[in-house]
Amino acid sequence: MIIIIMRRFNLFFWLLPSLLTIPVFSNPESKSTVLVCYGKLDPAKIKGYNYVILEEKNFKKEEVQQIKKNNKNVLAYISLGEVNSNAIHYKLLKNRTLGKNNNWDSYYLNLKDKSTSVVLMSLIKKVLDKGFDGLFLDNIDNFSSFGPQAKQQKELIALIKKIKTEYPNHVLVQNSGLELIPETKNFIESVLFESIATDYSFQGNSYKLRETNDFNERIKQIKEINTKYKIPVLLIEYADTKQLYDQIVNRLASTKFDYFIGKIDLQSVPNFTK
Repeated sequence: MIIIIMRRFNLFFWLLPSLLTIPVFSNPESKSTVLVCYGKLDPAKIKGYNYVILEEKNFKKEEVQQIKKNNKNVLAYISLGEVNSNAIHYKLLKNRTLGKNNNWDSYYLNLKDKSTSVVLMSLIKKVLDKGFDGLFLDNIDNFSSFGPQAKQQKELIALIKKIKTEYPNHVLVQNSGLELIPETKNFIESVLFESIATDYSFQGNSYKLRETNDFNERIKQIKEINTKYKIPVLLIEYADTKQLYDQIVNRLASTKFDYFIGKIDLQSVPNFTK
């Protein structure tokens, strides 16, 4: 899966900062201009971000308008690779899925089935009719060479192109899928990567810093993409303590990329002041 559950890198790239000491979710002093949350927040407290990524179902149309007044790009989450069993369009797609992602209780979509794209485009229209500035496209990494949907790359790229063609004035942010950027670069405004500085373990439910060599290699490839294609890069990292939060901030300081640091479920805006 900037409020719903986001994803992680399970294979190589397959796979805010919240210096919040006050109840308003704004960042007057922090470099971060990104907020990612899939839970319900008070719209009046979301202020001053370039990117806000939310779960559409948690907000009414008038609340979206309120958030847009105080932020630049307010995006709705949508997965192009999976459907969660709690999603409103699950019943329409459940008999066309291709297996289960047990980490998130979600099912892999079959984009080769034309009806899947029809359902997704209908959902996108419903979401954008609420007034969102664009979409956060999740699970793009599933379609990378080592992903479970690698054989659907052609269909994914066609779908992203179709979305941009029908909604040319809306912002599209791609989640991961590093190797697909040469094919998607003309349709997206930004690309987001998760767990570059950190390495969350789903098996052990534990947070930790990524090994230095691994981090350096990942950030090198991201910088190369950023330089080559001039595409803005956003990062999401995961922490559960102030100590780990500080380590992430120090590690990312030299990258110049905007980032968000949260808990793995992204259901709230954590306070790392303790």
